[in-house]
Amino acid sequence: MGLNVTRSVLPTWLARLMCGTAVLCLAGGISFPALAQTKDALAGNFKTNPNAQMLLESDELVYDINAKTISAVGGVKIDYDGNRLVARQVTYDQKTGRLKAMGKVEIVEKDGNRIYAENLDVTDDFKEGFVNTLRVEAADNTRFAAESAERIGGEITKFNNGIYTACEPCRDKPGKAPLWQVRAQKIIWNGKNKTIRFERGRFELFGMPLAFLPAFEIADPTVKRKSGFLMPSYRYESKLGYGISVPYFWALAPNYDLTLTGTGYTKQGFLAEAEWRHRLENGEYSIRAAGISQNDPKAFDIGQDQEDRDNTARGMIGSKGAFQINPRWSFGWDVMEQSDKAFAYRYGIQDYSNYNKTDQIYLTGLHDRNYFDLRLYKFHVQEGWSDSNPNSSEPKQPWVLPSLDYAYTPTQSIAGGELNFNLNLQALSRDKTDSNAGYTGLPRSGYLSGVKGTDGRITGEAEWKRTFITDSGLVITPLLALRGDGMYVDSNDPGVNRDQAFRGMATAGLEARYPILFTAANSTHVLEPTAQLFIRNNESYAGQMPNEDAQSFVFDASSLFERDKFSGYDRVEGGTRANLGLRYSGTFNSGWSLNGIAGQSFQLGGVNSFASPDFVNAGAESGLESARSDYVAMIGANKGAYTLTTGGRFDKDTFEVRRAEVAATAAGKYGTAFVKYAFIDAQQTYGFPTDRQEVTLGGSAKVAPNWRVLGSGTYDLVSETLVKRTAALAYDDECFTYQMYYTQEQPVTGLGTRGDKTTTFGFNISFRTLLEFGKPVDIGGI
Repeated sequence: MGLNVTRSVLPTWLARLMCGTAVLCLAGGISFPALAQTKDALAGNFKTNPNAQMLLESDELVYDINAKTISAVGGVKIDYDGNRLVARQVTYDQKTGRLKAMGKVEIVEKDGNRIYAENLDVTDDFKEGFVNTLRVEAADNTRFAAESAERIGGEITKFNNGIYTACEPCRDKPGKAPLWQVRAQKIIWNGKNKTIRFERGRFELFGMPLAFLPAFEIADPTVKRKSGFLMPSYRYESKLGYGISVPYFWALAPNYDLTLTGTGYTKQGFLAEAEWRHRLENGEYSIRAAGISQNDPKAFDIGQDQEDRDNTARGMIGSKGAFQINPRWSFGWDVMEQSDKAFAYRYGIQDYSNYNKTDQIYLTGLHDRNYFDLRLYKFHVQEGWSDSNPNSSEPKQPWVLPSLDYAYTPTQSIAGGELNFNLNLQALSRDKTDSNAGYTGLPRSGYLSGVKGTDGRITGEAEWKRTFITDSGLVITPLLALRGDGMYVDSNDPGVNRDQAFRGMATAGLEARYPILFTAANSTHVLEPTAQLFIRNNESYAGQMPNEDAQSFVFDASSLFERDKFSGYDRVEGGTRANLGLRYSGTFNSGWSLNGIAGQSFQLGGVNSFASPDFVNAGAESGLESARSDYVAMIGANKGAYTLTTGGRFDKDTFEVRRAEVAATAAGKYGTAFVKYAFIDAQQTYGFPTDRQEVTLGGSAKVAPNWRVLGSGTYDLVSETLVKRTAALAYDDECFTYQMYYTQEQPVTGLGTRGDKTTTFGFNISFRTLLEFGKPVDIGGI
């Protein structure tokens, strides 16, 4: 029979039965992830829709007036608000106020958790109860089983002979022990204190006892934040020794906490760390501090580890924050101050251990077609060289106070085209000149990356462009741009011969593209010949003002059709230039796709900015310094997990390779693989008297079910040096991962000199939902 009625019509016991679901079978308190997901009545906040329809199906519904019992008998199915209960019989005793479900009881929660029991007997207020043969399968594949469970006082649930695991049972042998499990004689869940206690437990691996645990306690999984010790971690570094870290988490309030960590190193002693985190209504911030008194500073090398060697008492304090002022505006910071410039890097302080660390304070705004970004920067180089050493880079880093970017695009069109406004401002201060006068063959007397003192620039630019499409398919885009730069410098460095200047640049441009579509039986191709012409005045004061943000310059196919090919605002491309090339894209029914660009650039008139050297020789040996540029090309192929990209720059006269890159990746049933190759012609101007060639190979292979071998290596073809090698053996399945790895690095300088070798061994073990120990290795490209 089947009944479809509202909750108000059914007996109270039936409504309570479905409202409790997992609570009824007392499983919610022990199914670790399930409890956090379902938030059932054991946690005090289980909610259902009071207006939901309830469906009851059974062979018969029996009302015993004398015994005051109501029973659903035979094939009982109850559906309520997405939850379902199945049993052979469900009975409510009005005299005792107890609910009984008997015969292969199964409850499926709306979140996907499944609870199984042979019999269930609880009071209608769920404060007292008993369950036989309990088994829980959570939606995230965690599992729990117990011979029996009892509920006492509405707060305590006791599980007898319980088992917990995150491993799936073996399909071929369901009775086989999982890879790992925690077995305890008694598990006590305290709903008031939000704790779960295991008594007389043991950890089993492959069915064999590995560790006996007389008693231990964990937080109720419904509690995301609870004070207590966290999982220890391990680290080894040759100059520090072996280290064990033990963190303690202190949950002071729902929105702020403190984590204290102590790490003992066999060589350098005790490292203390503290992290404060605070979440507010519109954002969050954190403060981290660390310190150590080194036992053996002399373990560090003289010279390249001088900062580590010269300091005994070392420490740092850092802070990060991010806040939303309103939907349009936000601000934040990421800053660090330390006793010496290498501490956070050497000791691997979390969030502050990057060798190149950037401090910044920012304010950003984004709305419709407006963008605003204001930032203050300080750059750290966490190196071992002392400041007095000429190899030291840290004192040469500038303060950027500030850097400002603003962009605005009006919503209305101007003369049928789009108008864009851009504003950029930067002001820098540097305590020490950033130069390298040791390079030979320089067109200037020295190589000056940054001047000592202060310098700045403000740039304003307006650009208008409009696209026309002719009846024949020709795409024509005229462009007009006007830019002005105000620049200043206050420095006594040699070669800086101006203190202020104004630079103006007017551009008239035209781009013509003619897409041509070809179709074949199994493919489609688009060829797009492209021509650009930009008419500009000459760049003013080229080489006379500092170049801070346009130093990183590479001419390749990706920058062929850029109006200004310099990477920043400190330099601007001048003169009349034409860019000619061909774009291509193709798709094939087999699933492959191709895309490519090839072309050349021509200086037709005026002064070639790339042939005008500045303090960093930006543009020199770039392939653009002559009237006719080198050729550039790239092509890429892609099909699912298979990719291939290659590109390069080729001499305009001999077609000799000046720069080339090749990269390929593949992934399949039995593993993955990647290869990268890079070649850069000798660049005497930048201090590289010989060619640079490097190849990297790597991949992973499945050698058995769940087992993989991984490896990668980078080889310098010029110095014949294996710069880096990594090898690892890994096991992973749904509940357990293991990895052991080995890495060795030997850096090579621009002059081909080999550095010292650094060797590292490590491992990582992770039992899903239970614990993780060690640090996984990252093999680039896999």
